[in-house]
Amino acid sequence: MALAFDDFGRPFIIIKEQEQKTRLRGLDAHKSNISAAKAVAHILRTSLGPKGMDKMMQSPDGDVTITNDGATILEQMDVDNQIAKLMVELSRSQDYEIGDGTTGVVVMAGALLEQAERLLERGIHPIRVAEGYEMASRIAVEHLERIAHKFEFSVTNIEPLVQTCMTTLSSKIVNRCKRSLAEIAVKAVMAVADLERKDVNLDLIKVEGKVGGKLEDTELIYGILVDKDMSHPQMPKQIEDAKIAILTCPFEPPKPKTKHKVDIDTVEKFQTLRQQEQKYFDDMVQQCKDVGATLVICQWGFDDEANHLLMNRNLPAVRWVGGVELELIAIATGGRIVPRFQELTSEKLGKAGLVREKSFGTTKDRMLYIEHCANSRAVTIFIRGGNKMMIEETQSEAYMMHYVWLGISFATILSSMVAARLKFLLAHLLLRPLLMDIQELNRYDGVDYNYAIRAFADSLDSVPMALAENSGLQPIETLSAVKSQQLKENNPCCGIDCNDIGTNDMREQNVFETLIGKKQQILLATQVVKMILKIDDVISPSDY
Repeated sequence: MALAFDDFGRPFIIIKEQEQKTRLRGLDAHKSNISAAKAVAHILRTSLGPKGMDKMMQSPDGDVTITNDGATILEQMDVDNQIAKLMVELSRSQDYEIGDGTTGVVVMAGALLEQAERLLERGIHPIRVAEGYEMASRIAVEHLERIAHKFEFSVTNIEPLVQTCMTTLSSKIVNRCKRSLAEIAVKAVMAVADLERKDVNLDLIKVEGKVGGKLEDTELIYGILVDKDMSHPQMPKQIEDAKIAILTCPFEPPKPKTKHKVDIDTVEKFQTLRQQEQKYFDDMVQQCKDVGATLVICQWGFDDEANHLLMNRNLPAVRWVGGVELELIAIATGGRIVPRFQELTSEKLGKAGLVREKSFGTTKDRMLYIEHCANSRAVTIFIRGGNKMMIEETQSEAYMMHYVWLGISFATILSSMVAARLKFLLAHLLLRPLLMDIQELNRYDGVDYNYAIRAFADSLDSVPMALAENSGLQPIETLSAVKSQQLKENNPCCGIDCNDIGTNDMREQNVFETLIGKKQQILLATQVVKMILKIDDVISPSDY
């Protein structure tokens, strides 16, 4: 390495090995890309399943996160390789679309690429492999449609949805409370779902957390929860049949927009100015009282004089409420956000059956509950925990549940189709009885396609194999026994008994997965693998 200077005297470094560095192309580039993707898949492989191992991640600031959720792990990993970033985006897409299967989809994609690498070494063209994978994925999706079971549910019978949601929480940190959290999830979705239109507005669901209490104290509130309290300690703590004025204008005199100044050199002038300011406060409070408001929620703060005046006029108020919370309150109560006092009318007031301030134990923490709103479909999940780390982790799982509701409850509401949790034995269940049939393979012209379809079937063994390994079982022996049982009983719901319950029938274990979730997992993994197989050169800015 040597130091040189340009025409302007700026130093730059000359690396001696620079001429020896070459860019990978062709088969070498394919192997390099596959190796990077496999590295990400191997990291998540041990976290798959209900007994998967946890990962400890430390941020640059020193914050520590312990989780086994695939989406959380990949989101916090510092990934520089471009192909590895595609795997991160794959998990993120699965999380966004469905909310579950974020680890399984990466493990499946890594197994597909591992099998593809063997085909490439045999001289099969990457395009042939990619097209063969596409054919195999279509066969798998068609087979999923045939073996899916239909579960009927209604507003009064939500048990099938609860069982499905419990499955998604089996491998999470919150699994000890999975029954109660699953019920909260389903009830929240049913509260915001329009079954006649078959539509779910998940924006009406809010997730809030507070340190203190136990995870079992997590509750579902049919209304809005605001992490604020009344602006004055002597204001009433409970208001029934509240009419709420939602304001984005502050309780303070208007500030002059000019550069002029007011000189106050006598007591009379000061008294005049004070009376004028008090008149502004009186007018603002009186305008709220005239339209019939019994509670004021303001985005901005107000000083002690306005606060004292509000208390004397018996008008409770809440200040410093965020804009997002104001929107949720407006949606829930049916009110309108008012930017100026002159525009405040009785028609713009929100209505709530009960507004109460709740304190937690001996701490000073207090929160505001807005319940029995005009739009009763708005709900809030209030998470409790012993420390901040537990709250944040549970909140991340709750946001995961937010998308699980989309993938499970929303899809089930639309189609009522729930497939048994096929990832416990996806390979033999989906493709082996079908793809290993010579007549089936003869449907496709070309030996290359046949090899690719067989490789697709073989790669699906990685998911049940990883589940058996992570559960402390003998992987090959366990997988062979379950395959034998499936052929003997002709039961498409056989899987790996990860929890040592004593049966391999996933229906008896109440282990379910939505049809749309599993289809999305197969299709996303196949599409990303096709994309990686078609990349034969990576060009960086230094190559220009």
